[in-house]
Amino acid sequence: MLMTACGKTTEPEIMPEVETTEEELTAETLEPVQEVADPFVFPLTGLSSPQDADLNVRPLVVMVENSPAARPQTGLDQADIVYEVLAEGDITRFIAVYQSQTVAEIGPVRSIRPYFVELGVGLDGILIHAGWSQEAMNVMVAKKANHLDQVYGDDAYFYRERTRKMPHNVYASVERLRLGAQERKFREEWNNPKLEFATKEQVATVMQSIETAATQVTIPYIQNYVVAYTYDSTTNTYLRLMKDKPHLDKMTEQQLSATNVVIIETKHRIVDDVGRREVDVFGPGQGLLLQGGKVRDIMWEFRQGAIRAFDIADAQQEIPLFPGKTWVQIIPTLDKVTYE
Repeated sequence: MLMTACGKTTEPEIMPEVETTEEELTAETLEPVQEVADPFVFPLTGLSSPQDADLNVRPLVVMVENSPAARPQTGLDQADIVYEVLAEGDITRFIAVYQSQTVAEIGPVRSIRPYFVELGVGLDGILIHAGWSQEAMNVMVAKKANHLDQVYGDDAYFYRERTRKMPHNVYASVERLRLGAQERKFREEWNNPKLEFATKEQVATVMQSIETAATQVTIPYIQNYVVAYTYDSTTNTYLRLMKDKPHLDKMTEQQLSATNVVIIETKHRIVDDVGRREVDVFGPGQGLLLQGGKVRDIMWEFRQGAIRAFDIADAQQEIPLFPGKTWVQIIPTLDKVTYE
C-alpha cells in the first residue's frame, strides 16, 4: 500500500502486528451492525414466515374446553396465542388464536362468554364456538362480530370426534373454518393489532438486565385447576403442567409450551346462580411477565385490540414479547402465584 502526503509518495513505516481481543473492540474500531427487520414474519408470533404465506388473513379465535373430560385437547400446541380464564362454576376455558398455521384438528369446541367475545373482537378475529350465553350473544350483535356457531346454523364446518362423548366431542379444523368464513362472506381484510416483538438485541438486554429468575411458576386458579410452567433452557420456552402433570396435546403427544407467559390480575364477579362471571379484560392492572427464565412485575392494559404488558415504572412504555407463542393467564389475584 502507498501513502500520499504533500504530493509525495513514500513507503509506510511497517508496524508490528498486534492481536486485538474482543473486549478491546470499541465503537471506534468496530462499526455497529444494524439489525434489519425481516418483512416476512407472522404478526401474532413474530416468527419468520415463508415468503408466500398470507400474513394478513384474519385470525380464528376458538373457544376450547378445559374440563377433565376434555383433556387432552387437540391443537392448542399450534395456537399463536392462548388465553386461559375462568368460565362458570369451577372450570377454566381457553380462547385459542390461530393465524400462522393451518391446523388439522382443534377441540373440543365449547360455548362463548361476553369477555371471550371482547378478546376475540379486539384481535379482529372470527369467533368460533358451540353455543353461547345470552350476554355473549348481545355483545356479538352489538359489535357485529363475525362468528361460526356449531349449535345454531354452522354445524357443517364442525365435526364430532368419535372417541369423545357429548358434549365434549365438537371439533374443527382451520381448513373447514376458513371455508365457513368464505361461504358466510365474512370480511377478509384484517385490522392487525400490531403486537410488539423484541429484536435479538432487546432479548439479550432483557436476559442480562432482569435479575429475578423464574424457572418454575405455579398459578392456582381454583380447586383442581392448578397451572404450572417449568422453564426449558434448551428451547427457551415454558412447558405447561396441569395438576403437576405435563399438559399434552392429544394428537402430537407434545407438551404445551409458551415463549411468553403473561399473568394478569383482574376483577372477577359472579353474576348468576349458575356461576357465570363478569371478568374485566380491559384493565389496567398488575401482572407478571415470564420470558427467558426471568420474571418481572408489569402493568397490563387492553390497548389497540390486545392485552399488552407495560413497564411498571412507565405505563406508556410497552414491553415487547419475545418471538414465539404467548399464553395469557387471567386470574382474580396474584397473591397465590408462586415462582422460584
